[in-house]
Amino acid sequence: MFAERDDKSIKGKLIAVEGVDGSGKSTQLYLVKRWLESEGVKVFFTEWNSSVIVKKASSKAKKRFLLTPTTFSLIHATDLADRFERQVLPLLQAGYIVLCDRYVFTAYARDVVRGCSPAWVRNLYSFAVRPDITFYFRVPLEVALSRILSGRPKLKYHEAGMDLGFSTDIYESFRAYQERLYAEYERLAKEFNFVVMKADRPIEAQQEQVREIIANRMDLASYRWLTRRGGPPVRGPQKLAAG
Repeated sequence: MFAERDDKSIKGKLIAVEGVDGSGKSTQLYLVKRWLESEGVKVFFTEWNSSVIVKKASSKAKKRFLLTPTTFSLIHATDLADRFERQVLPLLQAGYIVLCDRYVFTAYARDVVRGCSPAWVRNLYSFAVRPDITFYFRVPLEVALSRILSGRPKLKYHEAGMDLGFSTDIYESFRAYQERLYAEYERLAKEFNFVVMKADRPIEAQQEQVREIIANRMDLASYRWLTRRGGPPVRGPQKLAAG
């Protein structure tokens, strides 16, 4: 299901956040990144569907409605594989804390809702290592829906699950799609022992709890940049960090 992890070569830590759209997970991860940077920690951020190589192709395919459930799954797996091999794994080996805004569990949920075999999807992503911490931001579905629908003037076709035929009305389709994703995430949370966050609480309260969990589970001092006596921090390989 996950790649075997060589703790001798992987010196860093991997933190992932998951949740339905509107759960607030991206905001929380951004705040974590800023916090770790302020602490002088070597940190790298990556997000779902952001590979430079794959993103243009996937965007074009979505606009032309060319993706079947299988090709939808394959193209996102390619995206993560590219980022994993070029960024995530090298930086873990270099002793970074890597932050992932969505990881393999997003595919475990979305692709299954789209009709792919759970076993097939998990095998497809078996190149990836298991995160050290996976935060799941659980929020009442109505709260998540109101956040999304009030913040976006127009929903995207695949975002709303229109390719699945739940409804011809894009808002009803979005609701039906998110309901199914929510159910999948609830199952995954139990199976993979996610750290479950109550995402309807104030942002500050959630962030305080997230930081406390990270600080308790990781020796952050061991991931800080080296410093010269009386001088600025010694920065690591900038080309590697930039991906």
